[in-house]
Amino acid sequence: MILPPDLDAHWWWLIAALILGIAEMVIPGVFLIWLGLAALVTGLLTLLLGLPMAAQFLVFALAAFASVYAGRRWFQANPIESSDPLLNERTSRLVGRVVVATTAIENGVGRVSVGDSVWSCRGPDCAEGSKVRIVGADGSCLKVEPVADGAFLQRDLEEGRI
Repeated sequence: MILPPDLDAHWWWLIAALILGIAEMVIPGVFLIWLGLAALVTGLLTLLLGLPMAAQFLVFALAAFASVYAGRRWFQANPIESSDPLLNERTSRLVGRVVVATTAIENGVGRVSVGDSVWSCRGPDCAEGSKVRIVGADGSCLKVEPVADGAFLQRDLEEGRI
């Protein structure tokens, strides 16, 4: 359907609000919804007050700024809780695991095997094949400490940490 060019201004704003709302559902990012809200406010005010074009753009700009600001404030005060807060922090997920040094850790630097991959590590010197526990990370370099033979817990075995 082609919209006629003589469509009242408030309809253009309401259509824009609808399109921005749909775009927010298709491409979620929690941003377009605030612009859609501003377009809705502008459309309703234009319908009720018959605003001229310059005033419409001013109302839209002010409403967009206010809605984005209010949305950001609300999300800062009410953060969305994740069921897995470490989902995108792979190194943080590894903390506590007992792994094997694939190369000797010499001068505080070596490599460890974690699952099917090998990671750089830093920690006290130890021999190749030693068991070490991951205690932290610095970027993609793991921080490790030696584990005395038999010092790991049965839970580490059961949880696949070894």
